[in-house]
Amino acid sequence: MARPELQGYPGLLHGGVTASLLDAAMTHCLFHHGIKALTADLHVRYTHAIPCDASLDIRAAITRSRRPLYHLRAELTQDGRRLAWAEAKFLARNEGAPLPGA
Repeated sequence: MARPELQGYPGLLHGGVTASLLDAAMTHCLFHHGIKALTADLHVRYTHAIPCDASLDIRAAITRSRRPLYHLRAELTQDGRRLAWAEAKFLARNEGAPLPGA
C-alpha cells in the first residue's frame, strides 16, 4: 500500500511512481539472470488509475536479447486486471566502464 506522499491526485498513485515500479521490476528481472544493465529507453502505458490502497502484482520478462541490448516488458496488475505496462531497452554495462556522457 502506498503512502500519501506517493499520490498524484488524491487517492491515486503518481504516474512517476508507477513508471519507477515497472522499471525496477525489469531491472530485477535482469539481475535474476545475472545481467547488469542500465535503462536506455522506457515507454510506459497507463491503462487505468491506480488506487494508493491497492494490492498490486508486478511481473517482468526479457522479451529479446542480443548482448549488449536487452528488451523487456513489465506489467502492473490488480486482481488480474492490467493497470499499467511498460517496454524498455537496457544496455549491458561493463564493470568499471564510465557511464555514457561522463
